[in-house]
Amino acid sequence: MTRFLRLSLILTGLIMLFPSQGMAETPFPIIHEPEGKECVEDEDDMRRNHMNYIRHQRDKTMREGIRAESEGSYSLSKCIDCHVEANDKGVTPTHNDKEHFCVACHEYAAVQIDCFQCHADRPQKNIKRSSSDQALKDQLQEMLAAKDMGDVQ
Repeated sequence: MTRFLRLSLILTGLIMLFPSQGMAETPFPIIHEPEGKECVEDEDDMRRNHMNYIRHQRDKTMREGIRAESEGSYSLSKCIDCHVEANDKGVTPTHNDKEHFCVACHEYAAVQIDCFQCHADRPQKNIKRSSSDQALKDQLQEMLAAKDMGDVQ
């Protein structure tokens, strides 16, 4: 046990004497800053607290029913609309692509992105919709109208 402890102390001392040779710094990820627009908070604050802002906005919307534009400055859809843009080829990246705004930081922090299981990962204007989407919307509207009238339980 004493040999192991002595060896551990020696190795720890060597690492402390020569840290730059043993460890490489991981650079911060590069993120897309939209031109001509100012974010709701500064970059350092958003790096640390964006999840708290999104959760707070979620609670106001889902639990308190507040959906007013003035209350929605931290909504996920506004972040996506501003920060996710099409590349030079006109293709808008999805959350599975390395170019997506959220991916670089989430990979850096080793955090899984689970927002997009339910939410859109691209601005609504960039999502291509098929004619079947309209049929689904019409069907949903009919079901909601029938429920409002008491026909469906």
